[in-house]
Amino acid sequence: MSDTRTITIFDTTLRDGEQSPGASMNLNEKMEIAQALGDLGVDIIEAGFPIASPGDFEAVREISGALRDTTICGLARCNEKDIDRAWEALKHAEKPRIHVFLATSAIHREFKLKMTPEKIIETAIAGVTRAVGYCDDVEFSPEDAARTEHDFLCEVVERAIEAGATTVNIPDTVGYATPEQMGETIEMLVNRVPNIDKAVVSVHCHNDLGLAVANSLAAVANGAGQIECTINGIGERAGNCSLEEVVMAMRTRGDFYDCRTRIETERLVPTSRLVAAVTGIQVQRNKAIVGRNAFAHEAGIHQDGMLKERTTYEIMRPEDVGFAKTDLVLGKHSGRAALADRARALGFRLTGQQLQNVFEQFKVLADKKKEIYDGDIAALIQQELDDVTNEEWSLSSFKVTASTDGAPHVSLTLERGGETFTEELSDGDGPIDCVFWATEKITGISVVCKEYHVRSATIGRDAQGEATLMVEHQGQTYRGRGVSTDTVEATIRALLNAVNRIAAALDDGAAEPTSTVD
Repeated sequence: MSDTRTITIFDTTLRDGEQSPGASMNLNEKMEIAQALGDLGVDIIEAGFPIASPGDFEAVREISGALRDTTICGLARCNEKDIDRAWEALKHAEKPRIHVFLATSAIHREFKLKMTPEKIIETAIAGVTRAVGYCDDVEFSPEDAARTEHDFLCEVVERAIEAGATTVNIPDTVGYATPEQMGETIEMLVNRVPNIDKAVVSVHCHNDLGLAVANSLAAVANGAGQIECTINGIGERAGNCSLEEVVMAMRTRGDFYDCRTRIETERLVPTSRLVAAVTGIQVQRNKAIVGRNAFAHEAGIHQDGMLKERTTYEIMRPEDVGFAKTDLVLGKHSGRAALADRARALGFRLTGQQLQNVFEQFKVLADKKKEIYDGDIAALIQQELDDVTNEEWSLSSFKVTASTDGAPHVSLTLERGGETFTEELSDGDGPIDCVFWATEKITGISVVCKEYHVRSATIGRDAQGEATLMVEHQGQTYRGRGVSTDTVEATIRALLNAVNRIAAALDDGAAEPTSTVD
C-alpha cells in the first residue's frame, strides 16, 4: 500500500488575492470564482474576512450556503468581535473553518501590537478557544512566523494546539524566507513541538523575493501537509504562492515529493483565465503552467525534437492543465446549448438568467462580426458578471468627434433610475479625456486614472475591444472593465463600471481592516 501523502490545498484567492490593488470583486464575481474553485477540487476556500466590511461578510455567508462539498473558511483576528462575526457568516456552511491570526515576531510585537510575549500567548489561546466554541475546524496563524524566534514560535504553536487548533499555519508574511530556512523551520516544529501530531502544519508564503513556490515545496518536503496559495499567484505586493505552479510541481515531480493533491488539473487554465478576467490582472505570456507561451516552442532545435519525441522538451502535456487544442468558432446560427457548453469549457458556471442575458448579447455581437471566438465569449460573460448590484449609472448614448486640428467634442447621456442626464464638452487632451470629464460632471464622482489599457479580446479587425482601468477615489482604488466592438464605448463602459463600484462602496460604508495576515 502506498504511503503517498495527500497535500491539502487551501485557496485564498478571494481573501488575500482580493487584497491586490484594484482586484476587489463584487458578490457575483466572488460566487463565480468560488464555484470554479470547487470544480477545480480545492480543499478549502478562504472566502473572505467577514468583519472587514458588509460586502465581505455577505460573500462569506453566500459562498458558505452555496458550496457544500468544500470547506469554507473565514479570517478573523484574535479578538471576540472578529471571531463572532466570522462564525455568523460561516454558521450555515456544511464544512466551516475559522482562521484566527496574531503576529508573533519581535518586530511586530514591539512596533505594531506593543504586546509582551506572555500577552501574545494569552491572546492567541483566548482567540483559538473562542473559535473552537463555534466549530471543530480551527486554524491558527502566528503572523510573520518566518521571522519569529524559534523558541517562542514553538511555544505559541504548542499552546494554540492545546487550545484546540487543528491546523497551524506558518506564514512568511513579508516573503523574506529562503527555501532552506522554510524547510528547516517546518522540520524544527515537527521535531520540537510535542503535540504537533494533533494538527496539520500549513504554510502561507509570499513572493517578494520570487521564492513563494520554492518555499512552499520546501515546507512540504519537510512535513507540511497544507499549502495556502492563490490562482495566478495574485495577492498583496508581489503576490502569493501560485496554486497552479505548486500543484503541477508536486504532480510532475511526484518521484521527488511523493505526494499528491485532489486538484483536477485540467481545470487550471480555465480557472486562471476566469480569475484574470474578473480581477483585471492579466497573466504574463511566459508564466509557468498557464501563460500563453508555457507550451510554445519557437526555436528550431526545440521544434525538431518535439516532432520526434514530445518529452524531449515538454515535461507536461498542455491538455493536462486545460489548454484547449482549438479555439472554437461560433456564429450567428449557433444556439444557446452550444454557447452554454462553451461557457462551461471556459470555466464559467452561469445561472439560467445569466446564460439568457449572455445569449442575447451573443446574438447582437454575431450580427456585427462573422466569427465569434472563445475570447469573445469570455468577454461577454465577464461583462454580465461585471454588473454591479443595484447599478446606479448606465450608458444611454454617446457621440464623440476628434481631429488633429480641433478640440475633441463629446455628447454623453447617462441613465440613472429611469432619468437621463446629458453633458456636452469640448475640452480635454483627447476624446478619452473628454469622456472622463463628462462622466465626472454627470455623476459627481471625481476619479484619478491610475491605469488604462485597451486590448483586443480576440483576433481580427472586427474583434471586441476590452478596456480595463484602475481609478482612485478618496484614497481607494477601484477597477473598471468594459467590452465593445467600439473601443470608445468600451472605455465609457469601463469607467461606468468603476464609478458604480465606487457608488456601491460609498453606500456600503465599508471600512478596511486594520490588520491582515498574509
